Amino acid sequence: MPTETFEFQVEARQLLQLMIHSVYSNKDVFLRELVSNASDALDKLRLAALRDDTLDADVSDLHIELEIDRDARTLTVRDNGVGMSYDEVGQLIGTIANSGTAEFLRELKEAQDAAGAEGLIGQFGIGFYSGFMVADEVTLLTRRAGERQGTRWCSRGEGTYTLEAVDDAPQGTSVTLHLKPADPDNQLHDYTSVWKIKEIIKRYSDFITWPVRLVGEKSEDGEAAGPETLNSMKALWARSREEVSEEEYHELYKHIGHDWREPLETIQLQAEGTFEYQALLFVPSHAPHDLFNQNFRHGLQLYVKRVFIMDDCEALLPPYLRFVKGVVDAQDLSLNVSREILQQDRHIRMMQRRLTKKVLASVKSMMTGDAERYATFWREFGAVLKEGLVTDPDNRDAVLAVTSFASTHGDDTPVTLKQYVERMPDGQEDIYYITGESRESIDSSPHMEAFRERGIEVLLLTDPVDEVWTDAVGEYEGKRLRSVAKGEVDLPAREDDRDEGEREKQAEAYAALLGWMRERLEEDIKEVRLSTRLTVSPACLVADANDLSPALENMYRAMGQEVPRTRRILELNADHALVKGLNEAYGEREDRSDLTETAELLYSLAVLAEGGRPKDPARFVRQMADRLERTL
Repeated sequence: MPTETFEFQVEARQLLQLMIHSVYSNKDVFLRELVSNASDALDKLRLAALRDDTLDADVSDLHIELEIDRDARTLTVRDNGVGMSYDEVGQLIGTIANSGTAEFLRELKEAQDAAGAEGLIGQFGIGFYSGFMVADEVTLLTRRAGERQGTRWCSRGEGTYTLEAVDDAPQGTSVTLHLKPADPDNQLHDYTSVWKIKEIIKRYSDFITWPVRLVGEKSEDGEAAGPETLNSMKALWARSREEVSEEEYHELYKHIGHDWREPLETIQLQAEGTFEYQALLFVPSHAPHDLFNQNFRHGLQLYVKRVFIMDDCEALLPPYLRFVKGVVDAQDLSLNVSREILQQDRHIRMMQRRLTKKVLASVKSMMTGDAERYATFWREFGAVLKEGLVTDPDNRDAVLAVTSFASTHGDDTPVTLKQYVERMPDGQEDIYYITGESRESIDSSPHMEAFRERGIEVLLLTDPVDEVWTDAVGEYEGKRLRSVAKGEVDLPAREDDRDEGEREKQAEAYAALLGWMRERLEEDIKEVRLSTRLTVSPACLVADANDLSPALENMYRAMGQEVPRTRRILELNADHALVKGLNEAYGEREDRSDLTETAELLYSLAVLAEGGRPKDPARFVRQMADRLERTL
């Protein structure tokens, strides 16, 4: 087959230019990425050989090999792993359509520092291209295990690459970098230096399961020294905590988490007995950009007796802990296990329960012992953790115990339900909350006026899941969770409040107006009544205690579920001048047709006050313009 030349796609060319022009301050990460790719290829071949006895592949000495040629200024990273076919090279190396490159480029532009940019290489699965940071030309030679024909890929990163079928390729993949001249001012080291290569492997790849061997340089008589293994190959999760430094744990996290930052928490677990397994888990210090993306890849790495089985094993942790990274090494699972089998395996379910409790216990320890680290955790992952209040009833109490909320009690420090209950004054029977899109919008909501005036604490909930979990939980320590925007509120009486008789007289004075407004607005509301929650605003809309909130209705519709539109209750502030004037005008006039517009405006103002949109914005604007014109 002749050599063929192809053009990179537009985004790939942009990415290559970024690599070539050295946007990363620490160029050493290129070797970390190439060694990690080689390790993955060895894992895949080992697993394929275990599953397929007929696979024609040599697995007797799986390893990674580094070879330096000072004269030619090349560095080769070679493995005898699974390799790639001709078509796979074209799909996986020639183009990067599926690697999130557009998102990578966007994130890169937003990265505020060089360290942040550096970490994006691994995060978006484009480690192979990092070789162009240090090389003028990259050549890849590969042959898929079990096949006879190999493939050579070559590019100078200038917009094109070549593909060629070859007959003499060994099993696995080798990447040869034709190195640029060393440039210390630009943080471009001499990567033909043995000590520099050893330093990088020790720093980034010491925990790799497979031996990373450096081929010895030739002596004057042409003899080459035996290969030197550069990494320890010790599985950190199998070693006691005392034997492993925090730096080693952090490097393992950076490798498996594709993150340049250090983890927020390291969790180690060793289960013994009838079913043995070891786990090393990490809580990141920063939420990934796609945490709430439907296609977000999550789960732990699963090993069986140190043999890699699969990445992203979702069955090991519930979805609300999908931000946790780590490794689980089981002793008694089958090597030939699939994701479908794992979903039903009782040992996996047992591990999930234990790992979930361990993670929640670690968060609890952070909460009680290190307020600053807990604050970081909650800021990054609180919204996703609260999903467990809905989806995991077995651990609901444990999740609730590590959950905190913004509150009117303070501007910055979140509060727990326990703290809220401890502060409740005598006579208050419910835990009050309000939901909305932002703290600013709900903190100034009309529904809050009476609570603010009486100094009653209200939880301020701004995550979409808050609309759901509050109904699922229902109560805490016998105290009901009640939305200030639902149902009627029965707040503790004050000395200046009207007595029962005065309230009855007021209700009687407004009864005719309320009935008339209900008839005029019946398409939009189910009832009009006087409010006990308003002190400043003229009107607000509330839902019945068991009705869906507007936000929850919109959420269901966004998920493709049709729900009937809920008509709500319009509450009026009888002490507001506008409402008083409307009631007086209603009582004085026999022709009330012109008051219908006022009633519609009052309803629209209530919709706007809660962040909604009038049913007919153009009509609302015309009505407001006419009213303003008449005031001039």
